[in-house]
Amino acid sequence: MSKLFRGIMLMIMFSIISVGTLHAKTLVVGVDANFRPFEFKNAQGEFTGFDVQLWDAIAKDLGLDYKWQTMDFNGLIPALQSKSIDAAIAGITIKSAREEVVDFSYPYYDAGLVMLVKADNDSIKTIGDLKGKKVATKLATTSVDFLKSQGITDIKLLPNTDNLFMELLIGGVDAVVFDSPPLMYYAKAQGEGKVKVVGPLYQGQSYGIAFPQGSELREQVSITILKFKENGTYDTLYKKWFGTSE
Repeated sequence: MSKLFRGIMLMIMFSIISVGTLHAKTLVVGVDANFRPFEFKNAQGEFTGFDVQLWDAIAKDLGLDYKWQTMDFNGLIPALQSKSIDAAIAGITIKSAREEVVDFSYPYYDAGLVMLVKADNDSIKTIGDLKGKKVATKLATTSVDFLKSQGITDIKLLPNTDNLFMELLIGGVDAVVFDSPPLMYYAKAQGEGKVKVVGPLYQGQSYGIAFPQGSELREQVSITILKFKENGTYDTLYKKWFGTSE
């Protein structure tokens, strides 16, 4: 048996063992538990949301056992780097700086940034109207970089979306700038009549499921996401949470 053939056979064996190990252990999946409608606890105290149900469907398709590890959003990437978690799903935008330290699945959701103001605020309509105003956004997210690039300097960084909404309602800031899904969901649900979304969609971006670099899960999960998009599974879930087709 040639050295080259033995080498190839060993690589295949190690790959099979590695994948088998992933399926045998209980995976730890990091999540920010306060990001409606992607992940949150409902009135019954049950953990649910678009991300939660998408990952559950992926795990069932791949035969994976897992448990959730809730943490602040800004702790997810470091946790993946240290390999204290096996994956993270929390509306994580795929961007170059993150791609340098973790691996991402095929994009599973396209979003962008919007502005949220009080319902009676007619002075803010575009991003340019935020100059000289107090603006809140979520800590360690792409919206921070966007605001700075637009010359917005009075930025209040908060750990979760509930804090953002409360800060706006109590008058601590003039506007909130963050990912479109949770802001639009809040404006139509708990914030109806109190707040409104204004302006266009800024900085289109895609969400991906993140993994430690070199994780064998990345390719398997990406294939499953593509399969779900082809067979209607994804569309059914999308309609459930957002009311329309993708």
